[in-house]
Amino acid sequence: MYSTPKLFIKYLQYYFTAANGNGHGVHSPFVYTFIKEVLNKKNTPVFPASIEAYRTRLLTNRELVEVWDRGAGSRQNNNSKRTVSAIAKAALKPQKYSRLLGSLVNYFKPATVLEMGTSLGITTSYLAAAYPLGKVVTMEGAPNVAKHARANFAHLGIENVELIEGDFDMSLPVYLDSITNIGFAYVDGNHKYEPTMRYFNCLKAKSNEASVLVFDDIHWSAEMEKAWTEIKNDKSVTLTIDLFFIGLVFFRKAQKEKENFIIRY
Repeated sequence: MYSTPKLFIKYLQYYFTAANGNGHGVHSPFVYTFIKEVLNKKNTPVFPASIEAYRTRLLTNRELVEVWDRGAGSRQNNNSKRTVSAIAKAALKPQKYSRLLGSLVNYFKPATVLEMGTSLGITTSYLAAAYPLGKVVTMEGAPNVAKHARANFAHLGIENVELIEGDFDMSLPVYLDSITNIGFAYVDGNHKYEPTMRYFNCLKAKSNEASVLVFDDIHWSAEMEKAWTEIKNDKSVTLTIDLFFIGLVFFRKAQKEKENFIIRY
């Protein structure tokens, strides 16, 4: 993991070199429309206020949880007791990005939605709210964290979520065997090079031209940047969008030449 000062410098480099967040200078019609309709919030669905209210509760919850983490890699210690609030502060995405992920699902309307890395379920709740007619499948490697996520879904009245608990290396192949193609997948489960590439290759094998893969924290460490570079260069990937904290991957056949965009968000 990069130090906070180094990550801040990387963010500044991204911010001042990225394409304008209003779409000016972006010559791809697909990406330009995406910027206007999603990043500029013109297509943002209305999310329940109860999700953010519950986030606030989690951030002040001092209950101790034994974390035996089989999936989050460098995100958390492998076996330790932590408060719910500490888990929330370390793992929950800011509201801006949770809403964006929900907006992506609302915009692309995928056939399936997969999240690798449930944590306490706040982002999962946004995905589920944006996908009311479908089921969000979410995977969590830490049993006691998964228990809290289930309780959170029950409290929020969210019923269209299936939480799969266990090692991603076992859970992911079983899930992929049960579907025809990946619609949308958000990978936030292990911030290391080798497992990230392993998950990418598994998801790629089930992807088609409508699939959207989203990788979290692509600039979080040298390992993640290496993985992101290899994903961008993969011959099956035709388009990527780098928003610094997350990266979007597309396999669009209509994309005649590979393009990699860095967009300010």
